[in-house]
Amino acid sequence: MKITLSQLSFHTGNFEGNTQKMIKAITAAKNIGSDLIVFSELATCGYPPRDFLEFTDFISLANKSIQEIAAHCIGIAAIVGSPRENPVKAGKDLYNSAYFLEDGKVTQIVDKTLLPNYDIFDEYRYFEPNRIFNLVAYKGFNLALTICEDLWNIQENPLYTTTPMDELVKLKPDFIVNIAASPYSKSQIVDRRKVLYNNAHKYELPIFYVNHIGAQTHLIFDGGSCVLDKEGNLLAELNYFMEDQQQFTLFKTRESAVVIEAKNKNFRSEPRNLYADIEAALTLGIKQYFEKLGFKKAILGLSGGVDSALVSYLACKALGKENVLAIMLPSKYSSNHSISDSEALAKNLGMQTHLISIEETYQSLLKTLGPFFENTSFGLAEENLQSRSRGIILMGLANKHGYILLNTSNKSELAVGYGTLYGDMCGGISVIGDLYKTEIYGLCEYINRNSEIIPINILTKEPSAELRPDQKDSDSLPPYEILDDILYHYIEEMNGPSQIADKGFDRGLVQKILRMVNMNEWKRWQAPPVLRVSKKAFGPGRRVPISGKYLY
Repeated sequence: MKITLSQLSFHTGNFEGNTQKMIKAITAAKNIGSDLIVFSELATCGYPPRDFLEFTDFISLANKSIQEIAAHCIGIAAIVGSPRENPVKAGKDLYNSAYFLEDGKVTQIVDKTLLPNYDIFDEYRYFEPNRIFNLVAYKGFNLALTICEDLWNIQENPLYTTTPMDELVKLKPDFIVNIAASPYSKSQIVDRRKVLYNNAHKYELPIFYVNHIGAQTHLIFDGGSCVLDKEGNLLAELNYFMEDQQQFTLFKTRESAVVIEAKNKNFRSEPRNLYADIEAALTLGIKQYFEKLGFKKAILGLSGGVDSALVSYLACKALGKENVLAIMLPSKYSSNHSISDSEALAKNLGMQTHLISIEETYQSLLKTLGPFFENTSFGLAEENLQSRSRGIILMGLANKHGYILLNTSNKSELAVGYGTLYGDMCGGISVIGDLYKTEIYGLCEYINRNSEIIPINILTKEPSAELRPDQKDSDSLPPYEILDDILYHYIEEMNGPSQIADKGFDRGLVQKILRMVNMNEWKRWQAPPVLRVSKKAFGPGRRVPISGKYLY
């Protein structure tokens, strides 16, 4: 049997576009003699559909897509992920399902058993779990058809009381098919390979795995669809961060063992480069955010610092340098190198820039507020007015000319509240808000590995917000190497203050930093969506109360 894995980028709610994309892939697979084509989880509607699932019209459109795709499955079968109504009144109204289509119709439906309800996942909010286990018979083979999380209950500390493959293996399948929507994070590729290996090795069955590719607002799907043999060896892997489609052939020997022939062994056995993957993920995240919203052009504030330099580079790579406008917004506190470094970066990237002083806007605001600021000293309010002056100018240009403003705040700043709401926290999308400051330097050094794209002075000078004379980040924060370690232990590892201090950090500093994180939750609720590249990004995957008392 010839099987095609089709790794495509779907658009949430774009049923017509998603359906036509799958029909085109079916035609291509049929033309090369494939018997079966496999698409990813919730392919008709895109992932995650979230509360769109609560609209009956949305589910009707998904059903219509399934029927339209099925009509093209003549001489070829397809596996397509889509939501479906629960015919029983008791329980949730929907299932997360895999449809098996052949002979122009739906011949079997398999529902997802394990519904993740952690981090960015909230599937149990919408779906009823499967409780019936059957194989799919096709072309003399028996398929164990599973959906994403169904294969993930194999770790030492299982999250669920049921493991679908423990039930399916009793029915003696020939191989496993898993359709997934597994979003990228810095550790996900390694974790995913381990899960697939463990399943193949435990059940002694080959696995055909198909993942989403593309970005849905803050989530980035990296692809990496693959085929493993029954020992868990990786036979072939589709491309990461791009659409791909490959065909594979299955044979049965006399002993009924399944042998897989993979003509294109497209994978690297050596470890992947973390920064290369982060760069690819963020570039894809920007590109698809703009495409799916129907925008082409980006604008950002260019400060001469490392954060805006990195965002400029990623934006030019994602959208094309001709579609990126960088605005230099100096004040009387800006250093000369802020302008010269920005100009050097813009020249290296070939992007357009404008220089607009904020001084007149800032002074106008001070004049307006003068009667209310009378007899007070220069302080945080005046600093924030400068940042908000920049935000007003950038948002004005974005509104007038149809740009999306790219936010340039990093995770370290977002964590401790070192940013101005309605100022430098403005934007349509937060590009690097899931990268700590130390990671930003690491990524910039990777970008500069062959030639100086980001000027060295940007990478070596001391960071500063430049909102008062001789200001440095170190005036308010510990060195980023220490800060980021503390933040990582708290945010990603969810360690408490004593646990973190026991790792060798000053207890007073730990208490101070954790208090800053918790007391600034109100700011993060109003920040732009953050492109997710870690296991615990700010946004839907980290849900803590604004008014909680914990640690402050």
